[in-house]
Amino acid sequence: MTAIKHALQRDIFTPNDERLLSIVNVCKAGKKKKNCFLCATVTTERPVQVKVVKVKKSDKGDFYKRQIAWALRDLAVVDAKDAIKENPEFDLHFEKIYKWVASSTAEKNAFISCIWKLNQRYLRKKIDFVNVSSQLLEESVPSGENQSVTGGDEEAVDEYQELNAREEQDIEIMMEGCEYAISNAEAFAERLSRELQVLDGANIQSIMASEKQVNILMNLLDEALKEVDQIELKLSSYEEMLQSVKEQMDQISESNHLIHLSNTNNVKLLSEIEFLVNHMDLAKGHIKALQEGDLASSRGIEACTNAADALLQCMNVALRPGHDMLLAVKQQQQRFSDLREHFARRLASHLNNVFVQQGHDQSSTLAQHSVELTLPNHHPFHRDLLRYAKLMEWLKSTDYGKYEGLTKNYMDYLSRLYEREIKDFFEVAKIKMTGTTKESKKFATLPRKESAVKQETESLHGSSGKLTGSTSSLNKLSVQSSGNRRSQSSSLLDMGNMSASDLDVADRTKFDKIFEQVLSELEPLCLAEQDFISKFFKLQQHQSMPGTMTEAEELDGGTSSRQHNAGTPLPVSSEKDMIRQMMIKIFRCIEPELNNLIALGDKIDSFNSLYMLVKMSHHVWTAQNVDPASFLSTTLGNVLVTVKRNFDKCISNQIRQMEEVKISKKSKVGILPFVAEFEEFAGLAESIFKNAERRGDLDKAYTKLIRGVFVNVEKVANESQKTPRDVVMMENFHHIFATLSRLKISCLEAEKKEAKQKYTDHLQSYVIYSLGQPLEKLNHFFEGVEARVAQGIREEEVSYQLAFNKQELRKVIKEYPGKEVKKGLDNLYKKVDKHLCEEENLLQVVWHSMQDEFIRQYKHFEGLIARCYPGSGVTMEFTIQDILDYCSSIAQSH
Repeated sequence: MTAIKHALQRDIFTPNDERLLSIVNVCKAGKKKKNCFLCATVTTERPVQVKVVKVKKSDKGDFYKRQIAWALRDLAVVDAKDAIKENPEFDLHFEKIYKWVASSTAEKNAFISCIWKLNQRYLRKKIDFVNVSSQLLEESVPSGENQSVTGGDEEAVDEYQELNAREEQDIEIMMEGCEYAISNAEAFAERLSRELQVLDGANIQSIMASEKQVNILMNLLDEALKEVDQIELKLSSYEEMLQSVKEQMDQISESNHLIHLSNTNNVKLLSEIEFLVNHMDLAKGHIKALQEGDLASSRGIEACTNAADALLQCMNVALRPGHDMLLAVKQQQQRFSDLREHFARRLASHLNNVFVQQGHDQSSTLAQHSVELTLPNHHPFHRDLLRYAKLMEWLKSTDYGKYEGLTKNYMDYLSRLYEREIKDFFEVAKIKMTGTTKESKKFATLPRKESAVKQETESLHGSSGKLTGSTSSLNKLSVQSSGNRRSQSSSLLDMGNMSASDLDVADRTKFDKIFEQVLSELEPLCLAEQDFISKFFKLQQHQSMPGTMTEAEELDGGTSSRQHNAGTPLPVSSEKDMIRQMMIKIFRCIEPELNNLIALGDKIDSFNSLYMLVKMSHHVWTAQNVDPASFLSTTLGNVLVTVKRNFDKCISNQIRQMEEVKISKKSKVGILPFVAEFEEFAGLAESIFKNAERRGDLDKAYTKLIRGVFVNVEKVANESQKTPRDVVMMENFHHIFATLSRLKISCLEAEKKEAKQKYTDHLQSYVIYSLGQPLEKLNHFFEGVEARVAQGIREEEVSYQLAFNKQELRKVIKEYPGKEVKKGLDNLYKKVDKHLCEEENLLQVVWHSMQDEFIRQYKHFEGLIARCYPGSGVTMEFTIQDILDYCSSIAQSH
């Protein structure tokens, strides 16, 4: 190994100004053995750099080459694997972990020891040495492993010390005194040896000369030892005296400790007693209030509330460990439990009596509301019960079984009370809608089973809210309005024996007000009851808690199939859900009654669905803004679905009746009924849906209706025999265009343009077709001329055609003198007058268009004569001015 070190130093490290300090022969762990050397080196120049260099033999094997070098400051951990047993494996943790196996444990230990010493001397950052023997880290590197490659002995790495300036100066002076010191090192060394021997002899003689002083020093040391022995004897006597004092002090300390411990225990015992007395002692006044307190007076309720709170605090006090084992504590807890049970029973019994008593008082006010469209005010009832709200909260936290029982009793009783009130309220609403005022007076005096309105409308009642009775029973609900009735078959808007044109505007306004009043009465009633339930039963917090009902059978008043013990409530997702469940149980009759009322309104007049859709949408929107998941919002939303369904059915019925319209074959068509009725529908809908939330529903209905109108106008026009198709299309689309222009319905702008285009096209078609009759031969002649020109004959050569020469042209023109033209126009005017209807008033418009078309044809004929018969001198026997005079006189004469 020494030879290898010399070779490495000479060939690799000396050229790089480095000094090799330690070397170890290694191979990589777990791989094929390829030996290499790990070398610990330092640079000879300052600042000193310490490195670990991996050296490997070349492939040819004749020299060594430097493969990789790591700075020692990058080494983080040296892991020797085992600090006790000999193990040649070790790891070096640089940027990654390098695993090595040394050729011998001695080489590994020498290398690790060298690394440790270099770390201690040169690096501020200390390397972690893991599984390395502590003895190894304290040993010096063996001298055999630290021989310099240049010969001569080197000091160990940790003993190396540079000469200071004075030593260097002395050596230089000494060497200057010997000129041959550099040239003859052996002679210089011999001289130094001789001088050293002389100095050693002088030192020995000096030591021998100082023997007397040494003897004197030894005597002094003996006397000092005797003095020390005397001092030790005195210190021993003092220690014996202090030992007795120490024993006495220990006894006093132990006595003081026992006294302190006794005082501490007494203080703690007093604290525990005071805690129990302060927290588990209920005042006599509170006990009396719980046992005998008046639950009917405000003062008694306040006293009972304070006592109940104090009892709850005593029962909920957090006892310290061991308190529950004390007999007095157990007795006090039992007493509190008895007081709680007694007061809970007394409170539940009293509140049940209050429910019954308040219900009787409320029933006495039903008579005065039975003939008015108002619902009784429950505010006094709620105000009186809210005095017990804190007691209900106490009952909820202490005895949930009784709290649950009170909740169920309240729902059962209130549901019956509200059912009576709401049914009476809706009966009055139905009477006012049908206008049977005599029966309403009778209703106020007769028993409920003899109510005439109920007999007539009992088929409207049911859980589904739909009409379930026969057609004959529904027809009994005939509406007596101020106007006359017309035939059901001719009206597009006829729903259940009623026609929209027969219904007076006042009747519809009356229905709208009644329906709005019904919703306006129900809304505050539900909100007030919901607010009361939240405050009285303390359900305003939206946290998970046990509830009483989760199934629809209970909400419908049926018998639940679920059985449970009192005090073990069923889970409900939140208290907010419990409020909604209670509201559904209490007001279970609202939705069916509203559906019945809606069915009656739709039976009276299908246009009422427009009013109901707008009003119901507004109330749903208002309720959802307050609470989207509330009972009121959900119920009104369900009813809104029914209203929307009726609205859609109304639109579908109108379209179906358009398709069923039959036109008389003997009379002229004029404005079709469904076109006029669409105008009425649109005008009414625009007034109802102004600024409404459900405008989108109306726009969809408009689109369906206008498509139906367009399709069926064309259908009727094609089937018309008495009136020309163009006239039917022209008049009806003109009416539609005028209606849409007047109402300015934004979603029907495209249809408005389409209606105008159809009107214009059919007007032009009708005018052109009609004008061919007064000048029939003349028209045929010039059509033939145009046909020849279209075939390729030059215009100036048309006159050479036998059928279209000048003589034939003169014959045709002579047949239409001014008198004959005027007669033909007069007949045309009369025919147009027969075709057109008076209500649309298009006669003058059509006549003016005919006049313009006639003049256009006249100019066209003159142009053909000038081009095809040049120089012939042939002209029409009437002029444009004659045409204007003829048309004007004909229009004035009629």
